[in-house]
Amino acid sequence: MSGVYRDAWGIPHLRAGDPYKLAFAQGRVTALDRAWQIEVERRRATGTSAAILGPDAVPWDRFARQARLADTAERCLHALDGDTARWVSAYVDGVNAGLPEGARRAPEFATARHEAARQEAAGLAPGRWEPWTPMAIWLSHHILFAHFPAKLWREAVAERLGPEAVALFAADGPGTGGSNGWLVPGDHTATGAALIAGDPHRFIEDPGFYQQIRLACPEFDVVGLAVPGVPGTAHFGHAGSVAWAITNAMADYQDLYRERLRREDGRVEALGPDGWRPCTAHVEVVEVAGEAPVEVEVVETERGPVVMADAPVRGETGRDHDQAADRRPGRETGHGRVWEAVSLRYPPRVRRDLGFAALPALLRAKTVADVDRALDRWAEPVNVVLAADTDGGLLHRVAGVVPVRHPDNALRAVPAWEPGHEWGGRHAPMPRRAVHGITVMANEQGLAAPLGVEFAPPYRADRIRRLLDGSPRWSAGDMAAVHTDTLLPSAGPLLDLLAELDGLGPEAVRLRDRLLAWDRRMDAASTDAAAYAAVRAEVVRRLAAHPVLAPLAGLDAEAPEVFRPWLALTPRVAYALESLLTTDLLPGLDRAALAERARAALEDVAAGGEKAGVRWGDLHRLAPWRALPSPAISPPVDSAGSVDSAGSVDSAAPVDTGLPGDHDCVLSTSSVPGVTHHSARGPAARYVWDLARRDGSLWIVPFGASGVPGDPHWRDQHPLWLHGELVPVTTDWNELIEERHDP
Repeated sequence: MSGVYRDAWGIPHLRAGDPYKLAFAQGRVTALDRAWQIEVERRRATGTSAAILGPDAVPWDRFARQARLADTAERCLHALDGDTARWVSAYVDGVNAGLPEGARRAPEFATARHEAARQEAAGLAPGRWEPWTPMAIWLSHHILFAHFPAKLWREAVAERLGPEAVALFAADGPGTGGSNGWLVPGDHTATGAALIAGDPHRFIEDPGFYQQIRLACPEFDVVGLAVPGVPGTAHFGHAGSVAWAITNAMADYQDLYRERLRREDGRVEALGPDGWRPCTAHVEVVEVAGEAPVEVEVVETERGPVVMADAPVRGETGRDHDQAADRRPGRETGHGRVWEAVSLRYPPRVRRDLGFAALPALLRAKTVADVDRALDRWAEPVNVVLAADTDGGLLHRVAGVVPVRHPDNALRAVPAWEPGHEWGGRHAPMPRRAVHGITVMANEQGLAAPLGVEFAPPYRADRIRRLLDGSPRWSAGDMAAVHTDTLLPSAGPLLDLLAELDGLGPEAVRLRDRLLAWDRRMDAASTDAAAYAAVRAEVVRRLAAHPVLAPLAGLDAEAPEVFRPWLALTPRVAYALESLLTTDLLPGLDRAALAERARAALEDVAAGGEKAGVRWGDLHRLAPWRALPSPAISPPVDSAGSVDSAGSVDSAAPVDTGLPGDHDCVLSTSSVPGVTHHSARGPAARYVWDLARRDGSLWIVPFGASGVPGDPHWRDQHPLWLHGELVPVTTDWNELIEERHDP
């Protein structure tokens, strides 16, 4: 029997006669539930979002066009095997079939159409999807996942502070990694069957990044977390007899090249190891709601697309240049002006493969061996994977594509004109490890260590292991205690520094004593956690203003806006605070200088007085990103946003309920100390896959299953998500409600 069914949370459960009809049904139900969200993602993937979102979206559109995201996706589609291409196309057909009705449900389209009509322009309707659109959306979501802009930061630190200082800031950012996953084998569970649990951490979007869904046909029956706009359940799935989950491997597989470009006879040329070579170049126009269009020159060298068109000119040695020279427009040769730029080389553009052949293979998997074979086809992004099956099979491996190239390529932007930095066509073997006991993946330097440069600190991984080792038997319902753990081990270095301070005023002494007695838990109701965060923020700001770090100030202003989160000094100091408080590598930032700044921070916070009654949850609030048409609509006001006096919704407004956790907690709700206590990152979903019985599994997402404002399932999961609770995975078709239309 084919059809669309819903459980008590509005989660779609789909049945169809074959995988292609099922893909059509998935595309259609996604268009019904998430029409505005996937329209925005389609536009972001094609560099056309500013036409509906306004000038704030221009930097992303410029990058998407310069990086050739849509063109790369189209190339990858043409290289797909016929069966996978047919499956993806069926999903696209379903999206196109559902979009007209989905757009009628979504108030954002109506508001945007009204505004377009007022301006006597064409009304907004959802754009038609191409067969390659899901691949472009996937690439758009993950193009920054390997944190290639961090290479510009590492390069600047090495040049301005010395190579030894690079390790002090060893966190890729922005927000550092936060995803967790763990596998508990059957000999540690109450049922004797394995459990897989975790929580992918991303920037929190409204509607949510993940879509809970069930996909059933005669070949397979899978519950999992889909990415709206992409078929299947790539990252997280439970097929009854086997389940899998991932975290970001923090691998390095994208390279930046410093290019020297010139114009010769009306064409652009780039200097490579073999001399000047022609580039492809053309101009595209980005339409902008309410403003004039913006022209973007799209240039691609033999290395890859140019993503930073006017890079600072750096000396051959890198250390002795002055900052004025950095901004010279170029130098003359006999063939005209030469200027510097930065190009990006990334595997899907080179190999014409995004790994989409793995997606239907994962749906058909029955055992961990099947999952393992499917993941041999995986490409982008590079992930650490855990899987388990009902026969006792266990899997722990890395999946993806990492090119083998010169070690310097992983550290900085390398000169395109020097030989030795080319890709030779070889790829690193994907590490794997036999599972012996409880296994954890949390973006740390673990299984994927040979593939990366910077990883998340070990705190989350170590804490999860310690928690899981604390009980001989675990059940699915017990996992929430791990998901929601708020201990902050990284508080130690700052608290140790505060303990050394002398000569404090009485209020500062009382505050210091409170912090030293604090249990180091970032609970929402904790006033001590709030006080610690306030002192930490002041220390971060004072360190960022220290003359030793002054050469790194303003790096973000020199870069394209999309890259700036990786180059801003204060966030970098915030996430490197532990290293900066314990290093002797920076002259002028010795223990005495650190104590001076910590003392000033403590005295200032103590003098404020009002911090004594403030709870962490009063400061630490969720700030989700929501794409709103320009001008913004005025949806119902609830805990996810606020409306200003002009009637516009602030997409970054914090929710009313405070959050527990912090960036180095297992509950990694990341703030940016020294910038904001608000949290833009957190668990984009939580899941527990029970291999004893699938209907014993649990999951939750922020907000709800529907992306339609006012729908009963627009916000119904959010209170549970805020409190760390989970809802059951329903698998009995008799407990579901059938929707009365043909999918």
